[in-house]
Amino acid sequence: MNHFCIIANTEKDMAHEMSEEMKEYLLKHQKDCMIIEGRGKAGNGIPFTIEDDIPDTVDCAIVLGGDGTIIQAADDLVHKDIPILAINMGTLGYLAEVDIQSYEASLDRLFQNDCYIERRMMLHGTVQRYPSEDVFAGHALNDIVVTKRGSCRIIEIHLWVNDELIDTYVADGLIVSTPTGSTGYNLSAGGPVMAPSLQAIVITPICPHSLNNRSLVINPADQVELEIGKSKKNQEEEAYAIFDGEIVEKLHTGDRVRIHKALEETKFIKLNSNSFYSILRNKLGKE
Repeated sequence: MNHFCIIANTEKDMAHEMSEEMKEYLLKHQKDCMIIEGRGKAGNGIPFTIEDDIPDTVDCAIVLGGDGTIIQAADDLVHKDIPILAINMGTLGYLAEVDIQSYEASLDRLFQNDCYIERRMMLHGTVQRYPSEDVFAGHALNDIVVTKRGSCRIIEIHLWVNDELIDTYVADGLIVSTPTGSTGYNLSAGGPVMAPSLQAIVITPICPHSLNNRSLVINPADQVELEIGKSKKNQEEEAYAIFDGEIVEKLHTGDRVRIHKALEETKFIKLNSNSFYSILRNKLGKE
């Protein structure tokens, strides 16, 4: 790899100090490097990147930040097919490959091709306004969530898999997650942890008003559809569609979110021997 770009969370890397230091290190080793400026903040409060700002010649995107920054970069670069080297500048997370203190040794290994690529599945979702108007389409590395608007009422959501009605949930919402996202909102809602190398989709209700509602793990080839129902008072429900933490559309009764495994993948560069299970043990031990 000879051509690099650096994407950083500017709230953690003030004035690009760390980015500039890393760029100088790359240039010293006869590598091309550019720092990508963020274009404001996405709905999740994290700076986002315009993929057109990144030349097709880039071999690797170095992302500086925590898990949120890494997920945002993965979504922004979904059509670029560029591997990501995730360098941690946040608290202990699941996605960062190396800590900022050891970035030089990590880059040296990368220069020698002492690494491998780990592929992570993504989701593709389409928001459909009743009766049949597509109003948004996008990708998610972690999860796609349908959740209530406001703090009072719960909502009714019909879950369809492969055009078959599976269940109707009365809950605060539903989480549709990848294995990568299983350690995020899904885990907080009581869902299962899945190894990131798995190919599967997990569906987890948020605060369901039922004692027997559990998560559902399905085949990655399955087609998922979430439909907003009506409340018991026959009022229109109000909800949000959220892709990787960003609110993308307001939803009402009859609106649907269609979800399936994306054709695109996120490619992470792996350098160290820390397994997912050791990271999980350390992470859960600190919570």
